[in-house]
Amino acid sequence: MLKLPAAILSIALMSTTALAQTATGSGNTTAAPAATGAAGLPTIEQMAAFPRIASFSISPDGQHVAALQGDGENRSILIWQADHLDVAPTVINASRMKIRDVSFLKNDVLGVSLFQPFDLNQGGNLIKTFVSKFYLTDLQGRSWYDPMELLNARSEGEADFARLQSPALLDALENDPDDVLVTIGADVYRLDVHRRRGERIQRSGERVIGYQTDLQGALRVRNIADRDGEGLYIATQFRNADGGWDEHLRNHIRERDVFSVVGFAPDPNIAYVISNRGRDRAAIFEYNVASRTLGEVAFEHPLFEATGMWIDRTEGPTFGEIMSFSYAGPRTTEYPIAPDYASLYEGLEQALQITETPLRVTDPADGRQRTIAYPQGRYMRIEAASQDLNLAIVWTGSANDPGAYYLLRNKTDLTLLSRPYPDVRPETLGTTSLEYFKARDGLDIPVFVTRPSEAIYGSGPWPTVILPHGGPWSRDDMDFDGSWWPQLLTSRGYAVIQPQFRGSDGWGRRLWTAGDAEWGQKMQDDLDDSVLWATAQGVAAPDRVAMFGFSYGGYAAMVAGIRPNGLYQCAIAGAGVSDLSRIRSSLFQNPYTREAQRDTVDGLSPVTRAREIQIPMMVFHGDRDQTVQLEQSELFVRGANNSGQPVAYHVLTDYAHGPAWTRETAAEQLGLLESYLRTDCGPGGL
Repeated sequence: MLKLPAAILSIALMSTTALAQTATGSGNTTAAPAATGAAGLPTIEQMAAFPRIASFSISPDGQHVAALQGDGENRSILIWQADHLDVAPTVINASRMKIRDVSFLKNDVLGVSLFQPFDLNQGGNLIKTFVSKFYLTDLQGRSWYDPMELLNARSEGEADFARLQSPALLDALENDPDDVLVTIGADVYRLDVHRRRGERIQRSGERVIGYQTDLQGALRVRNIADRDGEGLYIATQFRNADGGWDEHLRNHIRERDVFSVVGFAPDPNIAYVISNRGRDRAAIFEYNVASRTLGEVAFEHPLFEATGMWIDRTEGPTFGEIMSFSYAGPRTTEYPIAPDYASLYEGLEQALQITETPLRVTDPADGRQRTIAYPQGRYMRIEAASQDLNLAIVWTGSANDPGAYYLLRNKTDLTLLSRPYPDVRPETLGTTSLEYFKARDGLDIPVFVTRPSEAIYGSGPWPTVILPHGGPWSRDDMDFDGSWWPQLLTSRGYAVIQPQFRGSDGWGRRLWTAGDAEWGQKMQDDLDDSVLWATAQGVAAPDRVAMFGFSYGGYAAMVAGIRPNGLYQCAIAGAGVSDLSRIRSSLFQNPYTREAQRDTVDGLSPVTRAREIQIPMMVFHGDRDQTVQLEQSELFVRGANNSGQPVAYHVLTDYAHGPAWTRETAAEQLGLLESYLRTDCGPGGL
């Protein structure tokens, strides 16, 4: 990479009152007392709170900065003039709904995501859920607009649909001063955000699951989900010169092949695609649309899956230039490629003291090991930027540090903006590393290990919580976890083990497909093997291990309670799947996901053996969960109550499959975990 000139970046503390207040009180680096229960541990209330000031965005012209401010139950939008951050910002509030996110659609138009609880009476049955909406507003928050009005509802049914559904932004059309593209259902609309009117430009059938646009914002690609004689497939179609759609490739889900368009070159005949066809890990290739041929590799990582790319779509000298690629390393990692951007990125890492250290990585595909340089502790992300990159928001932190936001002005001056959790001391949250262990059948399994602070809790082994992720077509990352589950546990003295068990996505095809139809079987073996490994490594204290998981992880916790000769002192199941026969049709609301995963969901159904649990258990579930419905926990608890083991059961009010509606419920969930592990996880607690 090109190096920045010496002293090109300088760090200064902003004098803005509103922002400076969030930065004070958080620079304490004094080591915590070396005693269990030492002062300075984060409180439940601190972890359950909204971030103080976070979620920054920048207008395309760099004239305004937006952020979300948390204050008790309220989240407000703050809007500053970028050149006058010392002036009090405009504050925009919502009344009945809560604000989730804000971004600039145009220089003077915001896109705001909100949600609220909603009760739906369907055929005499009360369905408790949440409704999410995406609105447009001006920078003062005076005039709001729901793009669902584009439907021009002609019946009561269409009006109800418009009221409960929300559009999705397809393309912000950076070079158009007025228009954006949105999808409503599967149809595509062109919306003038200033005149608040638009037209449907693409009508779609039920089989359409998504579109992509080219550099000019034209619809060029659509994906179709359907079945043929070989099963479920995803077809990639390109638009032809006559405006019709031609199928270029058909991938059958059972093969787990991936072929996804992620961008276009200035030459409209060249697309970029992510593909794993004929390989274990996905790479990014050039694709010739005219000849329908896969060309040269544009980007691949020798150990991790390629996940995307950033192409400059702003009119100007770098239009169409590839700025960076990304890959699924220990965390999603940006790899700058454009010389000026790479130089800027390296300068930021130097200024923020981001350092790379040797990391030993094992390839699950073949077991080969390599050592790479990687920032295992502090890392950074460029969160937002103006079109000319002269104003940017940078976040830096770690898996154990909620971090800080900085403003980069004119590519030279770096100013501290906000610490989202200024009262949390990172040194109390332990340290996280990526390691590997061999499963009993020889498969190499990645695992994230978070060790508690030795200054507070001494050296290991420690009481340990196995924390399997949800999905199961998902994965964990070496990121700061917004659920606060790992940080809660490590701050209370528990080591946290997060195995990337077979069936986890993002680590290559071999690990991904090895979990098919192995629910509660080989997938569960991997979790048990992680306990034996962590014990042998001196991390986990023997006979002081629990399992806690949510969603699929909740399913795994239920199975952990059932398995004979288990390794766990107790198990905690959050929103767990207990009946596989019921979940095949209700778990995955997205038709593609439901069809894709349905045939892989097979194995042990915990509800059939709930009365056989052999350890104490806690089960909790949200009363508004429509992803894993409440009956999944109710059925399991009903059987487990006949086991002779103590079973605690909690239904959380106004909680879906996350997040909590109130800070009180968020604190309740964290408090249940803390108190149960401390006092009820077997004799004397964990």
